[in-house]
Amino acid sequence: MIFPSINDLTKDKYDKYTLVIATAKCARAITDEYVIQREYAERKIANKETDKSIAALIKKEYRDEKAVKNAVLGLYEGKFRIVDDKEKKED
Repeated sequence: MIFPSINDLTKDKYDKYTLVIATAKCARAITDEYVIQREYAERKIANKETDKSIAALIKKEYRDEKAVKNAVLGLYEGKFRIVDDKEKKED
């Protein structure tokens, strides 16, 4: 069983296509953040500013889980939000 289910994520508001696009964009943002943190960790180690490992310098949620899983959970928990075209025009 997959948690959260597609029905939990869509909540009768969004179709599956919108959910897939939103998940992909969120996963990309998570991957980009991981890359930033890894580059920062590598610089610190190369400059001998720390004796910690790369893994210790990267936040656990970016290091230990797959980006898509984090994106799905982020959408479900409200960390990420799907913005409709109507909402974009209002901003």
